[in-house]
Amino acid sequence: MIRTGAQYRDSIRDGRQVYIGGERVKDVTTHPGLKNGARAIASLYDMQCDPKLRDEMTYVSPTTGDRVGLSFSIPRTREDLEKRRVMMLNWARTTCGMMGRSPDFMNVTYAAWAGAADYFTQGLGRPEFADNMRNYYEYIRENDLTLTHSLINLQRSRDVSGMFNLKEGTALRIVRETDAGVVVSGARVLATLGPLSDEIAVYSPRLARHTDPHSPFALNFAIPCGTPGLRFLCRESFDLGRSHFDHPLGSRFEEMDCVVFFDDVLVPWERVFVLGDVEILNETAFATHSMTHTAHQGAAKNLAKCEFVLGVALLITETLGNAHLPHAEERIGELIMYTELMKACMRASEADAKLNQWGVMCPAAMPAEVTRNLFMTAYPRMVEILQLLGSSSFMIIPSEADFSGPLKPEIEQYLATDSTSARERVKLFRLAWDIAGSAFGSRQVLYERFFASDPLTRARVLKTIFPTKEVTERVRQFLARSDDTA
Repeated sequence: MIRTGAQYRDSIRDGRQVYIGGERVKDVTTHPGLKNGARAIASLYDMQCDPKLRDEMTYVSPTTGDRVGLSFSIPRTREDLEKRRVMMLNWARTTCGMMGRSPDFMNVTYAAWAGAADYFTQGLGRPEFADNMRNYYEYIRENDLTLTHSLINLQRSRDVSGMFNLKEGTALRIVRETDAGVVVSGARVLATLGPLSDEIAVYSPRLARHTDPHSPFALNFAIPCGTPGLRFLCRESFDLGRSHFDHPLGSRFEEMDCVVFFDDVLVPWERVFVLGDVEILNETAFATHSMTHTAHQGAAKNLAKCEFVLGVALLITETLGNAHLPHAEERIGELIMYTELMKACMRASEADAKLNQWGVMCPAAMPAEVTRNLFMTAYPRMVEILQLLGSSSFMIIPSEADFSGPLKPEIEQYLATDSTSARERVKLFRLAWDIAGSAFGSRQVLYERFFASDPLTRARVLKTIFPTKEVTERVRQFLARSDDTA
């Protein structure tokens, strides 16, 4: 059943071990560096409860008949994908595309895995793992839970293959098996939204090439964030405690990134989905098509972000009166191109979607994955365009308090433009600064560069799924015609 924002916030007051600035956080919903992120997620849950948005945001549970979040749906038709995209865009536009790990990201992941649950019984898998996956998916759907995830072991060095070395004492590993479950120890990064989630999913997109098909590092499980022995170490918060005027994005959408420490943490058997099987772990994203479902969700986020940056850029040129200048027109055109490319790829992934072997309608892989690869370079460029359009105006951003200070008359007189009051100009450029210059904005650039892995890995993914033989064969056929005399 869908939750309200208040119910969500109550659920994460569970005594979890969260540390920031050298101190344990007593309540993540009231801590100055975390509370506004919790409010942002709460607002997404409240959207689901809006009667006017009910049909866009929810659907009827196939097991209980209650309304549940549409991002949990297992799509069976192209129309199902389109409906889910509308829902995801509603959430992404609410956060201006600035919360990359909104709850729908993990929801679509588990929907894909539950739809292909039998995959987890293959190889070294156990028969109960399929039921574990189905039951867990139903549990998070019916309770409308928020999940974080942690995929990567901490880096100490890389071997000649380019993969991280996995070392006991650092990488998360299976310590022992008990009647109650498996015990794990080690550390993982980065649990974005970790302090503000109900549960944490732990798996890997890939594992180093082992000769042994079984590895203590090959894991896929999920547990509550308040589980004993689980601790979250937060980076410095980019919510500086300022007003929405001074830091309009940082004061709203701080989703927080964490290192997660596991100190002999017990994972109950019913929460285990992969145990030791390297091949099953490495192929999960491709075999279950969860990779393309998360790319589809990411495309919605990217589109919302493109739209928002484009809107800010258009207002900058309008405010400064330079919209008609050739360099401004060219840069605005580039932002429009990125926006339309995101939209086109997302819609193409829906139009060319196909059923997989488990009867799940999966977005077409190539256009969905292109959005990930494109955004790794497009978003930093979009931020650069904002900087070029705004130029020195980024330095003319007095604080909200200055509009009540002794220089208020001078500020209102000299900072106004022909089309905009001084206050509106400063408000706009403080927003632009939070995208293009602040710590919050810099983290967004870093996030978009690497959240889908590094550029080489993404390029290899494209090469894997692109029909290279088809295009090379066309060239070979053309070359064969070079001997034609006609």
